[in-house]
Amino acid sequence: MALHQARHLSISIAVPLAQAYDFAHRPENFPRWASGLASSLRRTAQGWVADTPEGPATVAFSPPNDFGILDHRVGIAGKPEVYIPLRLIENGNVTEVLFTLLRQPDMDDAAFDRDADLVRADLRALKTLLETKHSG
Repeated sequence: MALHQARHLSISIAVPLAQAYDFAHRPENFPRWASGLASSLRRTAQGWVADTPEGPATVAFSPPNDFGILDHRVGIAGKPEVYIPLRLIENGNVTEVLFTLLRQPDMDDAAFDRDADLVRADLRALKTLLETKHSG
């Protein structure tokens, strides 16, 4: 197994972990903040599927858990499956979101930087959604 370069991207969200996890662990909510999964994520008889420019992608989400784990795997026919580690971590009344971006074997520096920028935008979108939803 090859070692992939990793970048740890994080954001603090001013919402308690239980509220953040209740929203973020539901696959049907991912398209509202995770642009990388496409806006077309849907449940099918074969599981969760997203339409991508490279064709349909299967998405396997970690089961609901008490640890804030939101890991998922994305598979596109003819390509290696991509593992996406994602954690919600309790920090008092704030939730720390930690996304580990693993560089894929065929990625050049520019593509890896673009992916990191997209993940940062997704984390900001999650922050905005959760803080707006739970304010007041």
